[in-house]
Amino acid sequence: MLTIAVTAESADETRVAVSPETVKKLTAMGAKVRVQSGAGARSFFSDDALRAQGAEIVGSAAEALSGADILLKVRRPAAEEIAQLKSGAMVFSILNPYDDRAGLEALAGTKASLFAMEFMPRITRAQSMDVLSSQANLAGYKAVVDGASMFGQALPMMMTAAGTVPAAKIFIMGVGVAGLQAIATARRLGGIVSATDVRPATKEQVQSLGAKFIAVEDDEFKQAQTAAGYAKAMSAEYQKKQAELVANHIKIQDIVITTALIPGRPAPRLITKAMVESMKPGSVIVDLAAERGGNCELTVPGQTTMVGGVRIAGPITLAATLPFNASSLYAKNLLAFIETMIDKKEKALKVNWADETVTGTLVAKDGAIIHPNLASAS
Repeated sequence: MLTIAVTAESADETRVAVSPETVKKLTAMGAKVRVQSGAGARSFFSDDALRAQGAEIVGSAAEALSGADILLKVRRPAAEEIAQLKSGAMVFSILNPYDDRAGLEALAGTKASLFAMEFMPRITRAQSMDVLSSQANLAGYKAVVDGASMFGQALPMMMTAAGTVPAAKIFIMGVGVAGLQAIATARRLGGIVSATDVRPATKEQVQSLGAKFIAVEDDEFKQAQTAAGYAKAMSAEYQKKQAELVANHIKIQDIVITTALIPGRPAPRLITKAMVESMKPGSVIVDLAAERGGNCELTVPGQTTMVGGVRIAGPITLAATLPFNASSLYAKNLLAFIETMIDKKEKALKVNWADETVTGTLVAKDGAIIHPNLASAS
């Protein structure tokens, strides 16, 4: 029988890799799902709730891992954890493969097949497996909610007998999944919303959500998107022109949310110290790129600081502050991926190693790091 292990995450991680819903579906496919007791507690999935859907609850990580074919995690597991699996087992997690190369090589040395869920190709049939999108959706929503809370003033325009409360101006920098959700949320809360991105295709998306698009729309801008849909790194000349436009716009904004990330690279700097100093006291910046150094020059990752009356928040894994939702979506992403690897008649693993979703996410196999983005790294 196919055995799937789920162990507790580290103390600073609130999410878990299964939900009662996905346990039910995995067991219906013939898998035994073995979960370490308490693994889902911080996501509000009790042992009883998981057990009721077919999970086997065990007292320790070692018991969960013993002889398992698959390990499901949110964060990168330790090599010692993987070593307790059977030979050739598969591990699915957010591996952060660009960070801690030595640690990644240690994981590869266990000879497990390591899948980095954040490498999932952005193709139509893999949308249900895309963990970056599922988590970014929540992060974009929460960034606006947190920004509104820190702002300390009303967001929508209010007309009262005592006078009119003006609507807050909210500027979204970077219009990927997180940015689009931030725009939609800010609009629902009644803000006057504007947004910017270097990818020309985003202009129509921004306008369709009722926000104003802000960008230098020159020839370079028209070519600023990769075939995979990511933003290209822009020239110094373009960055200067865009910075001037943003600098003038940002002065009058109440809340700024930055979301610009390029996989495997430091976050691009979009907000300078001078821009922060030009903002009104009481304004707020929420920097969703803090984990990669931040889009704002003054962001301190993991902290909220005050600079000249402007609050700058640098949250790490903001989606994890909504653990029930984040875990539910992440678990569904894993389920959708693993489902393609299970023969439903034989109720056994049957991996198509040539499948685009497999080759796109497979980082290590048989003791070696094999992903083309990582194999040549020193």
